[in-house]
Amino acid sequence: MDEKQIIEWLLQGDVSIQYQVQRDLLGTDRKDLQDRILNEGWGKQFLSERKPSGHWGDRFYQPKWISTHYTLLDLRHLEPNPDNGPVQESIAQVLNTLKAEDGGIQLGPSTSQHSDVCVNGMFLNYASYFKASEKGLQSVVDCLLHEIMPDGGFNCRSTRSGARHSSMHSTISVLEGLSEFLKAGYRYRKDDILTALQNAEEFLLIHRLFLSDRTGEVIHGDFLRLAFPGRWKYDILRALDYFQRSERQWDERMDDALSMILQKRNKTGTWHMQAAHPGEVHFVMEKAGQPGRWNTLRAMRVLKQLGDGGWVDGCGRNRI
Repeated sequence: MDEKQIIEWLLQGDVSIQYQVQRDLLGTDRKDLQDRILNEGWGKQFLSERKPSGHWGDRFYQPKWISTHYTLLDLRHLEPNPDNGPVQESIAQVLNTLKAEDGGIQLGPSTSQHSDVCVNGMFLNYASYFKASEKGLQSVVDCLLHEIMPDGGFNCRSTRSGARHSSMHSTISVLEGLSEFLKAGYRYRKDDILTALQNAEEFLLIHRLFLSDRTGEVIHGDFLRLAFPGRWKYDILRALDYFQRSERQWDERMDDALSMILQKRNKTGTWHMQAAHPGEVHFVMEKAGQPGRWNTLRAMRVLKQLGDGGWVDGCGRNRI
């Protein structure tokens, strides 16, 4: 397929895919499509699973992946109109009832003292997107900034068994959360957040997004398996999508990851949904092992944004 045919194929997908294709690949911000996301298709299906209590699943974090936490994260990925009353009510309920002593979000009744760094990052991401109270989010921001590791990144084990080195998983979740907080227009500790973002991004870039900074070997093979939704797990497309969404400039240390993304492109010009993280789901958006609209959309917008920064793979720039 040529680029026009791929776009046509993408536009046959869920309205959430249609909206992001129009905005990110065609340069048209179709608010009419965005307003439909929670009224039909995947968005409507997620909302239909919301219980009268305002939660999904059994409780805030259980079971994976149908809990309140992961359902709200899925809804945020669809990028609907953020002014949705039921969703905002669910987030406010979490903020009002599940604060741990450290200011973050409790995973359950037995975790009243310490929260989880990854969950706090993911929570800040969707809570900021859906316009939660800035005052209510301040303690979550404080909690995250308190957990910065010496190497600039984050590790969820820092509040449990201890950690000496940052985790790619934790770091990407926190980057997404802090970035979304600022994007929402909140100003609390803005300078501290900007510094934290710069240092955490540098942590990823020092590792060229998937390579050991000591041996140059692949840190973990799963980092190269493109899954969506990513849940709490890291992969190179998630990292690159963060950089393009944050409008960061191309950096030569992205080269290896960008090359890997190109190598994974099918002969049709699409990308497979390579993996699905095991767990219970409300419904299957896309099947693993088949061409996926989510990965194709994300890969194309990454190459469009970061390719313009000057990246050359030996075959020319912006090969989409």
